[in-house]
Amino acid sequence: MLVFDRAAVRRHRDRAAATLEPVRPILEEAAERLIERLDDTTRRFSRALDLGGRGVVAPMLRARGIATVSADLSAAMAARNPAPSVVADEEFLPFAPASFDLIVASLSLHWVNDLPGALLQLRRALAPEGLLLASLPTLGTLDTLRGALMEAEMALSGGASPRISPFPELRDCAALLQRAGFALPVADVEEIRLAYADPLALLRDLRAGGEANAVRLRDKRIPPLALFPTALAALPREAGRIAIRLRMAMLTGWAVEKP
Repeated sequence: MLVFDRAAVRRHRDRAAATLEPVRPILEEAAERLIERLDDTTRRFSRALDLGGRGVVAPMLRARGIATVSADLSAAMAARNPAPSVVADEEFLPFAPASFDLIVASLSLHWVNDLPGALLQLRRALAPEGLLLASLPTLGTLDTLRGALMEAEMALSGGASPRISPFPELRDCAALLQRAGFALPVADVEEIRLAYADPLALLRDLRAGGEANAVRLRDKRIPPLALFPTALAALPREAGRIAIRLRMAMLTGWAVEKP
C-alpha cells in the first residue's frame, strides 16, 4: 500500500534543510536517547550508517570514534552531514550486503511506505553481529493535535482529511524487526514532552523539521481559513502552554547471520 507521497517527503526535507535549526535541540535529544543504547553493549563498532539523521546523528557517532557514512532521501539534507554523505531512498538502499556493523535511523523511517521491506534491506546491509538502532513516532504522538484538527474540520466542512501521519503501535514494532530477520528484537518507548506558548509555533516546528503532511490521500486544496485557529484553540493547556508529546518507539535488533 502506498500511504505516503514520497516525492512530497523529499520536497519537505529539501525545504527543511534551510530551516532546521529551530528544531535541532529536539532532534538532538531524540538521537541522544537512541545512541545511548550503545552503552548497554560491550560490542565495539567501526563502520556505521546514519540514515536520515539530518546532520545530527553523524557527529554523535564520530565523537564515539565510529567511522560514519550518512544517507538521506533529500540531496539538500544530505549536504548537512559531514562527508561521506550520499543521497539514498530508504525504500531502495544502494549499499552492498554486510557494508556496516551499525545502522542508526533516528526518526527517519516513519514516511516509508514499505517499512518491513526497508527493515529487511537494513538487515542485509549489516554484517554478522551488526546492530540496528532505530526510532520512529508511535501511536500517541501528536494525538491531541490530530483530534483537534479532525473535530474542527468536521465542524467547518462536514468531513475530515488526514492531516497527521498514521503511526504504528509500539506492540507491532518488535514484530516488524523479527519479520525482517533481526535477532533479539526489542521495542521500548521514550517520550519527549514539548510545551508551546504560541500554538502556531508547533506548526512552524513541524514544517521546519520536514514533517509537513505527506499522506497521499491528503486534501491538497487550501483548507478553510478558520481550520487551524479553531483546532489550535481547542488544544489542552498546562500552565498556559500547549502540551505536546513525541512518543518514540526505540528499536534494537541484531544481525546474527550472513545476509
